[in-house]
Amino acid sequence: MDYQEVKRDLRRSYDAEADARAGMDDTPWKASERRRFAGRLRESGASSLLEIGAGHGISGRYFADEGFKVTCVDLSPELVAHCRANGLDAAVMDFGDLEFADGAFDAVFGMNCLLHVPKADLPGVLSEVRRILAPGGWFYWGQYGGQDHEGVWETDRYEPKRFFSFFTAAAIENLASEHFELVEAEYTALESAVDQYQGLILRKP
Repeated sequence: MDYQEVKRDLRRSYDAEADARAGMDDTPWKASERRRFAGRLRESGASSLLEIGAGHGISGRYFADEGFKVTCVDLSPELVAHCRANGLDAAVMDFGDLEFADGAFDAVFGMNCLLHVPKADLPGVLSEVRRILAPGGWFYWGQYGGQDHEGVWETDRYEPKRFFSFFTAAAIENLASEHFELVEAEYTALESAVDQYQGLILRKP
């Protein structure tokens, strides 16, 4: 599927669901993953963080409240408006074409956003994330997976239906290691249509 078409549909889907998503309850394991990454950042002295696919800003708000200088980007103007309403610096931006200088951030956080990127286009997105990270910078890559899948989720309640790409644990670790140093991986079993949540902490060499 053409990535530009995927992004157009995603923007429409998330714009339509932005208010509903802002009212969703958080889950304990997501909060735990944020704390895990924040701990790594504090230990290393990192201060600036870019959240890609920031949604309505729940993660960005957490990191800002923890004392990090946070910038949020998302494809959806409606979700970016929610980020700004939460007091966050946020912009409508494609994370495959980030409008920041090389090495601009100490860390990048991406939770359940790269799973919307076709596998053929993912190496380019990972290279862009690496570009805007400072040397030794940290990258949190978290997404649903545990199975090999790529395509529109036919039972999705969103309209247009969203495109998803899932990896097995071995496949996501292998791909991540082509671009970053794999520091730590945590896998959370899920009782849902996908098998697990995959939380990778990576570092730019």
